Amino acid sequence: MQERFASHLASLNIHPARTIVAVSGGPDSVALLDLLLQGQESHHLDLLVAHADHGISLESGDVAARVGELARVAGLPFVTARLGLGPGASETEAREARYGWLRRMREAHDAKWIFTAHHADDQAETVLLRALGGSGPAGLAGMKPIEGDIVRPLLGFSRAELMAYVESRGLWYWHDPANEDARHLRSWLRHSVMPRLRDRITDVDQRLRDVGRQAAADRTAWDAALDVVPALDCQVEPEGASLDAASLARLEPSLGAALAMAWVRRTGGVLGLRHASRVVAFAKRSESGARLELPSGWVVERGFDRLLLLRPPSPVVAEVVLPSETTGELNWGNWRLEWRQESAPQVQERNGMTAWFVPETMLLRTWRAGDRVAPIGGTGRRLAVRCFQDARVPRMRRSQWPVLDREGTVIWIPGVCRSSLLLPAAGSPALRVDVAPR
Repeated sequence: MQERFASHLASLNIHPARTIVAVSGGPDSVALLDLLLQGQESHHLDLLVAHADHGISLESGDVAARVGELARVAGLPFVTARLGLGPGASETEAREARYGWLRRMREAHDAKWIFTAHHADDQAETVLLRALGGSGPAGLAGMKPIEGDIVRPLLGFSRAELMAYVESRGLWYWHDPANEDARHLRSWLRHSVMPRLRDRITDVDQRLRDVGRQAAADRTAWDAALDVVPALDCQVEPEGASLDAASLARLEPSLGAALAMAWVRRTGGVLGLRHASRVVAFAKRSESGARLELPSGWVVERGFDRLLLLRPPSPVVAEVVLPSETTGELNWGNWRLEWRQESAPQVQERNGMTAWFVPETMLLRTWRAGDRVAPIGGTGRRLAVRCFQDARVPRMRRSQWPVLDREGTVIWIPGVCRSSLLLPAAGSPALRVDVAPR
């Protein structure tokens, strides 16, 4: 089992990095932790154990303590939090709270990956659940081994194999009674439906996984098609993605809808056929500035000759002071900033994503109506909104665009306009700031 796991993990090409291992205390996650511990010499991952205590079971506090003990014995750091959902929480509420907390821990501990213990049986159940929910081919593909920051290295192993491994190793694990609660759809499917299907169709699990593999191949093909139709000019943007509106409008409607669904998937969203067809129709008739609202808060905006797909709005990003005397980096909304000391160059770009400043403390904030900026090489001060228009930044993207401010005056709008203020002389000590979408 350890050899198979090590081989499978190596095939995922996971780069060594700080990695959060989500351990619920169940046999699957305990097996995952132990397999990772046994293979540390080969995968070189810097492991941190994380346990989300949902507060649903009366035993949850004891379980958190036992998982913490597993981490302590293994010599690994451990983080936990009581989410306080209570006994009435739904599967969806528990999942959203758990993943939200895990991602906050990933940010707080500068981790790259979150490992979860989803396995082959979970995959078969997921495919069936999505089919019952009316999902299209992309949804029937099930769970990916790597999806953003989530890694699922056990998808090639069955529940029975993992249980046998845990018992053969004499490892402690917790049996969560919620996993058999028929009020939860997945639990009902697992304990009431799947056993009856297996009695009638002995290889039903494998058949469901085969459906998932075929759907995954179909999804991969459409995702790749976005890049082999050059006229679409699909680009990832800080707030989502964009493509050429006229090129999408010219496509045969069903082809356009399939590519629209792939376009939304590229930014982490899900779009059904009906709404994808609305996007294609919108591309044909809309004018610059028009907006199309999609499910779950997604928006398509026409910005000049392009369609811009905008993710659901994020919470307002806090203002941050950038100290001039240090080197550092931070994630800010959909952007990443890095700064360091460096001699100033001869020339700076007015609309670049890198800028050099006389070392002064500056404020990182969002754009405000009425902001003005004095462009390099220009005369007087221009309204920032005019600069956004010149840079062809659609309105919906401006609200969370980074702005560097010195005592109430705009110094720099990355990619839009560099002010002539705090402009260092060539070769003099300066603070270099790099900004990029993430």
